[in-house]
Amino acid sequence: MSTKIARINQIAKEKPKEVFTSIYHLINYELLKECFDKLDGNKATGLDKVTKDMYLMNLDENLNKLVDKLKTKSYRPSPARKVKIPKSNGKLRGLAIANFEDKIVQLAVKMLVEAIFEPKFTNNMFGFRPNKSCHNCLKYLTQCIEKKYTNYILDADIKRYFDNINHDLIMKALEMHIKDTNLLRLIKRFLKAGIMENGKYITSEYGTPQGSILSPVLANIVMYYGIILYVEKIKKVSRGYIEIINYADDMILCFQHKDEAEKTYKLLKKRLKQLGLEFAEDKTRLIEFGRFASENCRKNGKNKPDTFDFLGFTHYCSKGNKYSNFRVKRKTSKKKFKQKIQEFKVWIKEHRNEPLKEIIATVKKKLTGHFNYYGITDNSDMIARYHHIVILLLIKWLNRRSQKKSYRNKGFTTMIKFFDLPQPRIKVNIYAN
Repeated sequence: MSTKIARINQIAKEKPKEVFTSIYHLINYELLKECFDKLDGNKATGLDKVTKDMYLMNLDENLNKLVDKLKTKSYRPSPARKVKIPKSNGKLRGLAIANFEDKIVQLAVKMLVEAIFEPKFTNNMFGFRPNKSCHNCLKYLTQCIEKKYTNYILDADIKRYFDNINHDLIMKALEMHIKDTNLLRLIKRFLKAGIMENGKYITSEYGTPQGSILSPVLANIVMYYGIILYVEKIKKVSRGYIEIINYADDMILCFQHKDEAEKTYKLLKKRLKQLGLEFAEDKTRLIEFGRFASENCRKNGKNKPDTFDFLGFTHYCSKGNKYSNFRVKRKTSKKKFKQKIQEFKVWIKEHRNEPLKEIIATVKKKLTGHFNYYGITDNSDMIARYHHIVILLLIKWLNRRSQKKSYRNKGFTTMIKFFDLPQPRIKVNIYAN
């Protein structure tokens, strides 16, 4: 972060009510060059097909021209190229891929906006924030359930949150601490830039497209002022424990009392309607969950408490051992597990004829990435299962490289040991700081 942006961040921390009126000029050559350096050159290209290496060929000239356009207010972002990627439920998620030059400007704007608003966000917000991760979020949730008075969980999902945020709502939230009309105009131009899908130009008064560098911080700002602070007001007048844990468009709310959980759910539905949003009813539900859930289930003739999915894990009520106190445990959700296996199956089928060393190198990366995320406390069985199925798929498709089988079990085992494929192991202790 540049010194001047760091100073803005410091002011925002020390003076929470500070309003910034003149910061657009900080988007200069130095900041744009810093943003250029930070961007990944291997990402997909936008409509103009310009890569980082291509932009680098005339970097000084390109950046100076960009600075001039920004100074004269003549810069206008191009529409983003829309691509679709599969979701765990079998549906497709749309991603907006901006031109490389637009990514540079987006990152510069993001750094400015983030410096101002990041100090205002609360500790229960984890999505797309510096030094916060999914694992941090799961640790916080664990503390809320095990150490506090959680008896009920509202597993809430906002329907197409990124697609449905009203642009006026975003601008009003930004204007609470930014009064620089030039910067606000630039942000609005990004919101209005639109997308190209199948040769058709689409623009709207709603949405901050997923895949955009700027979208996450804008979505967090609306989430904070629109929902998080609203729940904080509810907490102040409640008689029992209430907490909200937020990650992007997903929310988990913890409650001590069922009546307050039901009341809060109704209030939030009304609040979302005011914001032009709504819950995805098929993904939102209130369940009994916590230290008394198992006992209450037995009294009511129910086999076991309900579970909920969050951040790719199924959370369930359990104990550390036969004689220990209540614990919330988690395992890879069925949807995510199926998706990850399907992704590997498609990949190995398509790449089976590549050189063996290249295949094994990629398999190592895939296994390591999977274990780094899903290798958390209590999830040993599921990561071992993933490892086992990956090995079986590897055998299957390597043996289809020719009509004659390439490997028998003994030979394949020897090869696996030789290449030293990562073994399933717990990488994240959910109870460690």
